[in-house]
Amino acid sequence: MTDQLWTAGDDRLIEVSELRFAVDLIDGYSPQDSHQIEQKTKMLEMCHSFPDVLHRHCLPGHLTASALVVNESRDQVLLHHHAKLNRWLQMGGHCDGDGNLVHVAWREAVEESGIPDLLIDPNIIDLDIHTIPERGKTPEHLHLDVRFVAFARTNSVPVASDESNALLWYRVADVGCIDTDESVIRLIELCRDGDATLRFGSAASKGDGS
Repeated sequence: MTDQLWTAGDDRLIEVSELRFAVDLIDGYSPQDSHQIEQKTKMLEMCHSFPDVLHRHCLPGHLTASALVVNESRDQVLLHHHAKLNRWLQMGGHCDGDGNLVHVAWREAVEESGIPDLLIDPNIIDLDIHTIPERGKTPEHLHLDVRFVAFARTNSVPVASDESNALLWYRVADVGCIDTDESVIRLIELCRDGDATLRFGSAASKGDGS
């Protein structure tokens, strides 16, 4: 259903400076396995323990949001070669105070893909807590990443941002050949899963914000 997808101009894709907004979204996520149950539990514990968890200055960790960009036929995924981490990843980034995690994931995906009319499914598809290594004056810390799927239209032309060395479409069937980490492979496999694909809905038209 196209009304399940949000895109530019949708009045739900706005910044919301409330942690409760993020907590409610995570709390409403239904994990499908023990690993996801554990990730959800730890993430909510961090949210309750650190009132500034939406901000990157919150250490030992903070919320982030990301989106796996797929094409309309769902047989390719768009990854970027992260300039700092030096590996192929999905698009995503810091909340910087925004508790609307769907908006954060969409905003970051648009910025990093250069595709302004991405459509995003507002349902969480995965949670992942991972360690970011020490860099400069910033100590090692955790990213509490809330993950979504976004769709690129057939005629979309990706343009790399300063945060990327390159952008590349990968066939979902070639997941084993991608130089990335386990959590990205997990996302791609979710995309390949038939039930998950049906849950993502159609990317045929722009959401109307209703």
